Amino acid sequence: MCLGVPGKIIEINDSAGIRMGKIDFGGVVREACLEALPDAKIGDYTIVHAGFGLNILSEEEANETLSLLREMSLLDEELGPEASAQMG
Repeated sequence: MCLGVPGKIIEINDSAGIRMGKIDFGGVVREACLEALPDAKIGDYTIVHAGFGLNILSEEEANETLSLLREMSLLDEELGPEASAQMG
């Protein structure tokens, strides 16, 4: 199963004409395409799925989702056990 995992945008840049960002998933940083989120800014939280930022959400929504994923033990499957340990 693939999940859309929330993370915090910590950097936005242009890579060959494509809007990209570095997303922090509680210590695990991954790059994602932000083309679908033209209003996204550093500090926003986004749901990332398959390397693409899908929508912007509040910090409260992001933390609630991460908490639920931890409870369901699905975060380990998506990002690896080190991510869950760093977030908890």
